[in-house]
Amino acid sequence: MRASEEGERAAALGDALARARAATSRGAVVDDRSDQPLSVSAAMALAKGALEGVAVRLVGEVSEVSNKPGYKAVYFTVKDKSAALPCMMWNNRFRAAGVPLRVGQLVELAGQFTLFAPKGRMNFDVVSLKLAGEGDLRLKVAELARKLEAEGLMDAARKRPLPIYPDVVGLVTSPRGAAVHDVLRTLRRRFPLARVLLAGVAVEGAAAPAGIMEGMRQVVAAGAEVVLVVRGGGSFEDLMTFSDERLARTIARCPVPVVTGIGHEPDTTIADMVADVRASTPTAAAEAVSPARESLERHFSARARTLAACAGRAVERAGADVRRCATRPLFCDAQTVFAAEAQTLDMMGDRLSRALPANLERDRGLVVRQRERLARVMPAAVEREGARMARCRERLVACGGSIVPRFSQQAAVGAARLHDLSPLAVIARGYAVARTAAGTVVKSVEDVTAGDTVDVSVTDGVLNCRVERTRRVDTETVEWEDAV
Repeated sequence: MRASEEGERAAALGDALARARAATSRGAVVDDRSDQPLSVSAAMALAKGALEGVAVRLVGEVSEVSNKPGYKAVYFTVKDKSAALPCMMWNNRFRAAGVPLRVGQLVELAGQFTLFAPKGRMNFDVVSLKLAGEGDLRLKVAELARKLEAEGLMDAARKRPLPIYPDVVGLVTSPRGAAVHDVLRTLRRRFPLARVLLAGVAVEGAAAPAGIMEGMRQVVAAGAEVVLVVRGGGSFEDLMTFSDERLARTIARCPVPVVTGIGHEPDTTIADMVADVRASTPTAAAEAVSPARESLERHFSARARTLAACAGRAVERAGADVRRCATRPLFCDAQTVFAAEAQTLDMMGDRLSRALPANLERDRGLVVRQRERLARVMPAAVEREGARMARCRERLVACGGSIVPRFSQQAAVGAARLHDLSPLAVIARGYAVARTAAGTVVKSVEDVTAGDTVDVSVTDGVLNCRVERTRRVDTETVEWEDAV
């Protein structure tokens, strides 16, 4: 508590005591005038009037809380090292304050003293309530923790396992603190094969969360398989950097596992809650991502013994198999491989030698019988087929005689039509056909020019002519004159 605040509060208490003395003096004057003792109610009223004029602000630790359903007010007690004060706060004021009271909180109260006359009890009637100092920060951290937990960022199923033997470890911390030396010393002692990517950032101040997030992005982009976010011890206010919401979401979205080692064993931040692994100290964070050399030696020794035992058993099994194979008849006498097949061939050859002569004799008799049968059947079959072919020939001749005349007439009509349409028939009637040297029929005077040679086809030959000049004839006038 600052000296100026203590002075202000002492002055306020002094003013309150002065007002109480003045009220008491006025009461004494009344007593002297009446010369009668006061009743309990009057005395309590006098005290109540004196106390209710004292309005102060105070800071104390909550030692007990009574907030029962149905009560019109919340009752609690605040204390310090040498005194305790019972307090009460009406429910509407308590709900408006929005502070969930718990034992051990440091709170700042504003209100006035009052006296409950029926019981003779003094209370502090609280008008406003808020957490004092670290308590306010803890409330904000608790609210953020509940929000992120509701979103699932602290779910254990979301957190990823750490790599057993990381080749590259990212370290995000202050380059001037003791934490960086603790981590590097631990990694060098336990797992010197790991390569450390250090991002030196500020771990306190308003810009510290942004710097830590950028450091995480840089080490991940450089190939870190796991990221350590660490810092040494400090007050709760010093560690508030690691309770930043943006930093917490960045840790939750990090593509590689994140291990935090912030402060000491009892310190817990939002970053610890959302990280994949929370270590109590920076040294413990380094130990979490690195196997101990002693454990590696024990692990390799155990694996070597297991491998040697497995290899020995495999060699023994292979030797037993070889020995069993060596005792088999196959490898003792190669003739046994083909003994059964050779005997089968001999038996089949013997059966074949006995069966072939009998089968040949039987087949020879069958051929003789079929020849005799064919000799008897063939003449009748040939005669029957000859008669059938003669009948088919007669039918074909009869049908052909009726079909040919019809097609002969159609052919004659078609030939006459072709003759009428033939250009040779036109030429035979006295016309001629002129063709150019290329063989194209001359249909207009524009197809030739003076000096061109043309071939004129007539009835009995071709005339080779030269064009001396051309003259166009008006065909419409000629046709009209012919019509007249």
